Amino acid sequence: MKTLRHIATATAILLGATGLASAQTLNFAYDADPVSLDPHEQLSGGTLQLSHMVFDPLVRWNKDLGFDARLAESWERVDDTTMRFKLREGVTFHSGNPMTAADVVWTIDRLKSSPDFKGIFSGWTSATAVDDMTVEIKTDGPSPLVMHTATYVFPMDSKFYEEGGADIVKHGDSFASKTISGTGPFTISEREQGVKVVFERNANYWDTNSPGNVQTAILTPIKEAPTRVAALLAGDVDFIAPVPPTDLERIEADENTQLVTMSGTRIITLQLNGKRNEALADPKVRLAMVNAINNQGIVDKIMKGFGTTAAQNSPAGYLGHNPDLKPRFDLEKAKSLMAESSHPDGFSATMMCPNNRYVNDFKICEAAAAMLAKINIDIDLTTMPKAQYWPKFDERAADIMMIGWHADTEDSANFYEFLNMTPDADTGKGQYNSGGYSNAKVDELTIATLTETDEAKRTADLQMVEKILYDEAAFVPLHWQDLAWAARKGVDIEPVLNVMNFPYLGDLVISE
Repeated sequence: MKTLRHIATATAILLGATGLASAQTLNFAYDADPVSLDPHEQLSGGTLQLSHMVFDPLVRWNKDLGFDARLAESWERVDDTTMRFKLREGVTFHSGNPMTAADVVWTIDRLKSSPDFKGIFSGWTSATAVDDMTVEIKTDGPSPLVMHTATYVFPMDSKFYEEGGADIVKHGDSFASKTISGTGPFTISEREQGVKVVFERNANYWDTNSPGNVQTAILTPIKEAPTRVAALLAGDVDFIAPVPPTDLERIEADENTQLVTMSGTRIITLQLNGKRNEALADPKVRLAMVNAINNQGIVDKIMKGFGTTAAQNSPAGYLGHNPDLKPRFDLEKAKSLMAESSHPDGFSATMMCPNNRYVNDFKICEAAAAMLAKINIDIDLTTMPKAQYWPKFDERAADIMMIGWHADTEDSANFYEFLNMTPDADTGKGQYNSGGYSNAKVDELTIATLTETDEAKRTADLQMVEKILYDEAAFVPLHWQDLAWAARKGVDIEPVLNVMNFPYLGDLVISE
């Protein structure tokens, strides 16, 4: 608390010296700060939240899940495999360099080389600068997702990065991981990993129509949810996320705060690595585990109802959502399946989970471990902050690992591309499939949906993928995590929030 008050006091002194109104300073707390400033190093919510503050995308999602023009002011489909984007004139990077089509092409080429992002862009066969302000995208076939994918193109300052160093270094120390030049509403004036990030308003920001009036934004990572809530209620911070389910009523009851909630689409899962632990390669063992874990009980008791029990990746409303698939907690059936499996007497397994990435993540893993013990699976559980967890996840350092996923394209195929397809380092498919699950039919159907423009056929194929994953217990689906944010009165967060959980803080208005 003293640290937060010290930051707020220091900021107030600074603002007084510069003549800015204190209402234009935002002190906010997330459960963690971004692990890197490189927008292409890690495909994660934290990276995308940062990108929307310091960069701008070609287009961005709106609340209706449509597309708003940003650095692309217009676009047209030339033919089934060609899309042209007309760029906005007069946009400059933080370095002062003008943004041109060459920067957009350079950025797309870099995305296609990123281990995390290449899977999303694998269908984009080329990006070409038609002229200084026009970019042409070619795809390897008819694509229903070009605009969805364009939301992940945050043009980078190619001259700036080529001069300083453009290498993408996973979990490493690179120029791009600690230095930034974007087009966004904020620059970064100070960063101390795990302590704070200070954002300052970009005086030359191109969007003069933005209502945002935040001049300084200070992000303080607070891992512990009770401490984060206490900081808001004490007035030490103005805005927090996420809000733990246990404190929803407390915040709603406080007259000085406001709570905003949304139904979520992020699936929380456990992945099972049959290569590390041969017991997990047995479908009957995996089915036993799915039946042993009471995910409704987890939602009711640990999430306090702030989630929706899941049996598949796709939430209701997505094309791939298969209404025939139901959660299947049945302890007696789980015991019977184990008795019929290759390990009737049980076995031991390691499990790793983050403790500050998803709502109640480590508590969920503790509960799952206790439930698996009832079918004689002895779990050695390790939890850690997400900054340490993601390198371990990339190493596949445990037999069972937690992963949550929000579909980056708001489309079912994105789940399968990253979580369920056979891992392929060259294409980026299966990048977050830590279990190494592989099914040729899943791969085939997923690839087909990426060029299928007949919605009925595409829906049938996506739902078939969900059925295969369900029947084979490819992973343990837990629940879709709901979303909650809170702010003090006078900080108008509702207009800048969305189901993707990328707050558009450049448009935030503080009225008091």
